[in-house]
Amino acid sequence: MTGYEGGAPRELGVPGELGAPGELGVPEGLADGLAEDLPEPGAVTVVVPTFNEAGNVRELLRQVTMSVESRLPCEVVFVDDSTDDTPAVITEAARDCPFPVTLIHRDKPAGGLGGAVVEGIRAATSDWVVVMDGDLQHPPSLLPELVAAGERASATLVVASRYTKGGSRAGLAGGYRVAVSRASTWLTKGLFPRRLRGISDPMSGFFAIRRTAVTADALQPLGYKILLELAVRCRPRTVHEVPFVFQDRFAGESKSGVAEGLRFLRHLVGLRTASPLARMLVFGLIGLTGFVPNLAALWGLTHAGLHYLPAEIIANQAGVAWNFLLIEMLLFRDRRQHRHWADRTARFALLANADLVLRIPLIALFVSAWHLAVLPATALALLTTFVLRFAGTEALVYLPRRTRKDRKTGAPNADSTSRTGPTSRSTA
Repeated sequence: MTGYEGGAPRELGVPGELGAPGELGVPEGLADGLAEDLPEPGAVTVVVPTFNEAGNVRELLRQVTMSVESRLPCEVVFVDDSTDDTPAVITEAARDCPFPVTLIHRDKPAGGLGGAVVEGIRAATSDWVVVMDGDLQHPPSLLPELVAAGERASATLVVASRYTKGGSRAGLAGGYRVAVSRASTWLTKGLFPRRLRGISDPMSGFFAIRRTAVTADALQPLGYKILLELAVRCRPRTVHEVPFVFQDRFAGESKSGVAEGLRFLRHLVGLRTASPLARMLVFGLIGLTGFVPNLAALWGLTHAGLHYLPAEIIANQAGVAWNFLLIEMLLFRDRRQHRHWADRTARFALLANADLVLRIPLIALFVSAWHLAVLPATALALLTTFVLRFAGTEALVYLPRRTRKDRKTGAPNADSTSRTGPTSRSTA
């Protein structure tokens, strides 16, 4: 990592000198009013993930300066994945700020926007961390209220919500984005009713959280819905909401699109299948869908004149391939790096076809030894091979390999730890 100094930043925890009312854009009476309302402590790290937001940086820092006065010591951490001149703009704009500004530029944006937020939380030094977008759709004027509300309510997490009384989604462009936002909210709350209790806007990207409530290594962000990740995996004890009006974008274009939508759906599946029981259920549902390509291939092969026995074996491979693709994409996406794709494919195919070899002897055993009728014996054999196939898939295909040193020390394999790309860090 490299560092450089610019603009004589102050250490976090020392009140920023914003000057007399009216200087540096602070309106008359604002500082006094905030000082009366804000309880101690007030230190906050503002984490701003950016991707090509050069046109928004100066205005964002100006509004943060106007909103945060001397009773709320502040630092801003930009985690930047940009391909334009955003890092240079951040460096230049930071020279005029009365608080420290840190720039972390990632060469490889692992985890997308969510991964950038986790990187920023790791770099935070304050009691409170506020996460907000860099396009000014999240109003910086709400920063003091988020922290103050958290202190007043002794909350762990404070969510700026568009869907609580006084909030609005006015800045969402067009009926399509409004519909997608609402549908996503309903879907997530339906999938996680207990974890998201008390959160009316789980899709919000604007929130404050106590740094002690976040276990960064437990997070597995994928895409831009980091609040959902934090709420489900870190389980904050007390949640409070503050209404906010979603603003129009100040400059640039939205990064939302079909690709981000697909990443969001994969993220939902990953969160929902975090427990072994949930993974087994999804594994079974995927297995059921495999009957469709299996039967279609069997029909085609037998109608082409192939004998039904070799046709059964070949058609079974169509179902195996279908199941493998879905399991790779939906169920074990985050574990694919532990083995080469050819190794995973061969192991999965071997396990799936072993099911055919094992099932018939099991049925014979259940009928002869346990005196079961053929139908219940077949059902029990199917259930047994299903459980064995699931356990084998987890253990032999997708769990990271342990080295001889790992087995001796009991240490986790290095492949099982989360990885981020190279970063460069600057304090401006």
